[in-house]
Amino acid sequence: MNQYDVLIVGGGFGGAFAARRLEQLLRGRGERVLLVAGENFFLFSPLLPEAASGTLEPRHAVIPLREFLPRTAVLTGRVTALDPAARRATIVDLNGDTHEVAFRSLILSPGSVPTTLPIPGLLENAVGFKTLPDAIWLRNRVLRQLDAADATDDLALRRELLTFTFIGGGYSGVEALAELESLTRDALRRAYPRLRPNDLRWVLVEAAPTLLPGLDPRLASYAERALRRKAVELHLSTRLESCVDGIVHLSDNAVAPYTSATIVWTAGQRPSELPRRIGLPVDDRGRVPVDSYLRVPG
Repeated sequence: MNQYDVLIVGGGFGGAFAARRLEQLLRGRGERVLLVAGENFFLFSPLLPEAASGTLEPRHAVIPLREFLPRTAVLTGRVTALDPAARRATIVDLNGDTHEVAFRSLILSPGSVPTTLPIPGLLENAVGFKTLPDAIWLRNRVLRQLDAADATDDLALRRELLTFTFIGGGYSGVEALAELESLTRDALRRAYPRLRPNDLRWVLVEAAPTLLPGLDPRLASYAERALRRKAVELHLSTRLESCVDGIVHLSDNAVAPYTSATIVWTAGQRPSELPRRIGLPVDDRGRVPVDSYLRVPG
């Protein structure tokens, strides 16, 4: 069994930057730190919308963890068992091999996963927007829809192909939609003379009364004005009821059901199930209560 002074679970902002800070604090000392992450790179997630639109090369949104953390042991895999009291962890790597690890201190930062709701048609017809592959897929999807729309003279079909619906008006949904809308406008001008901007329909649905809930209301108001200038349909205080076969039904009865060939789910995140699975106390939203030093009580 390998022994480490610190085990860090998670290679996102919390885990990666905790390891980075430990490298600075422990420079020249003999403590051993192990970071376990599901991917071998750190993703700077605020750049995902730019990666989706092509204004940023996708490779610039990531950095290999071994380059970012040259003095930290990095193991790509998943934690299958963790006993904080016994200070033992079981990790399965990419080859399926099992590693038993002992540690003195634990930093738990497994991140979040997309929140999904039991909405008819959601799992079958919507795509998430949390990973770099999601961003690349969405960019390719948008460009493919332009090609498909350009190839048809059926105006109703063209409208369906070029209808893009984003569910969730937080940071990810707002910026991803805005970036991709700009991408399509530029593409139409350069490469699709048969298509017009009003052939496209962009829809943003948010359950809260404003965009960007939880942020400064002035920022939310600015974002709303900017999107309306782009002719984006905003449906606030509105929920997605169903999207079976790509037919979108909203809770706002004033909006007639419509067909959207592309539906993007950006309606929030929930905590990883790992803390609950290993017996840590969690609140009703799955979050671990901590003190002012981010320590778990007890």
